[in-house]
Amino acid sequence: MARNRRYWEEEAAAIHGPLARAHWSRPEPRWGLWGTPESQVGMFPGDVAGMDAIELGCGTAYVSSWLARAGARPVGVDVSASQLATAGAMREEFGIGFPLVLGDAERLPCDDDTFDLAISEYGASLWCDPYRWIPEAARVLRPGGRLVFLRRSPLFALCVPPGGEASTALLRPQFGLRRLESEASMEFTLPHGEMLRLLRSQGFTVEDLIEIQAPGPAARDYPEVSAAWAHQWPSEEVWKARLTG
Repeated sequence: MARNRRYWEEEAAAIHGPLARAHWSRPEPRWGLWGTPESQVGMFPGDVAGMDAIELGCGTAYVSSWLARAGARPVGVDVSASQLATAGAMREEFGIGFPLVLGDAERLPCDDDTFDLAISEYGASLWCDPYRWIPEAARVLRPGGRLVFLRRSPLFALCVPPGGEASTALLRPQFGLRRLESEASMEFTLPHGEMLRLLRSQGFTVEDLIEIQAPGPAARDYPEVSAAWAHQWPSEEVWKARLTG
């Protein structure tokens, strides 16, 4: 986590900060690398209005802003003070009020049974150890609460070389897959079976798993994955679960 905190403070914030206004300005939520519309993936529950929600690894907190506009009561949590500073500036500019908390999703500074929804888009869902952040999400959710997160797909993790672009070949074994490391940062990705067992062990029932297809044509490619690749195989996916025990 210390490595990822430094990455977000020193490098990533400079990249993502300038994008914050565009995200905050969107009339409809669009998710992930490919800007998948909310109408296609339903990251927000249909009854989100009135929910107490927590965004885990909120970054510039545009997801929390979308939640607030939808009638929820969000709290954004992130380890990066610079990201939260950008989020605070956007909050003032757009006149959308909600709390921003400097904190670690692996050790949330929140009471038990506080929220109805925990959500993460490439926040805790990618940058935190799932064996730490998912139990924390379960702890702060009320019975019946929802957990929704978007992350890299395991197939992408199997096909991407260190510092390179996803290929059409399997480059690492699935057994033992847990994290992708570089000098600057560390990403976490569990295979589907292991993620399912982890969620069940924390009292969650998985309600849906959506593997996202990039549109053809897409607006852009990324250094780690092209739109053509992600049109054939999922580079990212959405998990939806409910706390039942």
